[in-house]
Amino acid sequence: MTVTGQTPAPTIEPGTADETRLLDRVFKLRELAILAVLLLMIAVTQADNPEFLSAQGVKDLLLNATILVLVASGQALVVITRNVDLSVGSVLGLTAFAAGDFLRGGGNALVAVLLAVALGIGCGLLNGALVSLGRVPALVVTLGTLYIVRGADSIWVGSRQITASDLPDAFTDFGSGGLSAVPYLALIALAVLVATAYYLRNFGGGRELYALGSHPEAARLAGIPVRRRVLAAYVACGALTGLAGALYLARFGNVDSSTGSGYELTVVSAVVVGGVAFTGGSGSVYGAALGALLLTTVGSVLPALGVSSVWVLAINGVLLVLAIAVDRIVALRVARALKKRSAPTRRGLRHD
Repeated sequence: MTVTGQTPAPTIEPGTADETRLLDRVFKLRELAILAVLLLMIAVTQADNPEFLSAQGVKDLLLNATILVLVASGQALVVITRNVDLSVGSVLGLTAFAAGDFLRGGGNALVAVLLAVALGIGCGLLNGALVSLGRVPALVVTLGTLYIVRGADSIWVGSRQITASDLPDAFTDFGSGGLSAVPYLALIALAVLVATAYYLRNFGGGRELYALGSHPEAARLAGIPVRRRVLAAYVACGALTGLAGALYLARFGNVDSSTGSGYELTVVSAVVVGGVAFTGGSGSVYGAALGALLLTTVGSVLPALGVSSVWVLAINGVLLVLAIAVDRIVALRVARALKKRSAPTRRGLRHD
């Protein structure tokens, strides 16, 4: 008679879990450091220019950050899984024009927003399917869809342009309105941010994104549906980008075939500067939002201090390089610390 024993359930390596917890603590401290830098920068600018934090000044700061915060939140979900979406700028432009074209034809504003979100979901499904099911590297897939979506957008839009005069007054008023110094768009972005962060922290699907970003093979052995989670991250990123496209239209009221061009680089910079590790498994959407707020505030601070805005791109590049360098240094030091911590245990096991 043959006795068949049960195969023990695979588990994620303890060392990997320890590393993830330690990295999480480090990146939380980094988020606090970003917040401190942001507050210091605002304080210095306010001291030099007392009008900087006027009601309109605060409103402009929040409006400038809103669109980037939304797209960066979706990008953070993808980066946490150890992937990237370089097509977000093209999707933003496509969804913004689609919503505007619908409104120009007399459509309902809410339906226009839902249309933009649905179009974003479709783009996210395409990216996610190619990456998760087709197992094509994310960098290659999304670089390709960047050009595909941008090309389709250019063919469809052509030389046409949507301006504020083509849109309902209520829609554009909502894009610039708010409660005192707090814009309606910022409240929407905050609600989305809190909901996304809550999902990542309190739902199994959210925690599994971190697990597969930390160690994809261990996550697969532990029974996590890796392909499904990666697909879900891309779909969520597409949905948030579509929402951002509709809000971009409400905010600026002006869309053409070049809208969103190059925006993906700003989004990736915000996510990485905000402490979301490009190697996956660490960071938070709050950090990505702080990174977005920091980058957009730099663009407002320099003119307020009388510095040419041409320095904005250079400063953003420096912040990105510093963030990647810090990520690498932190990862190496954490690995070294964990190795030293586990050495006595291993020696004890050998003696036993």
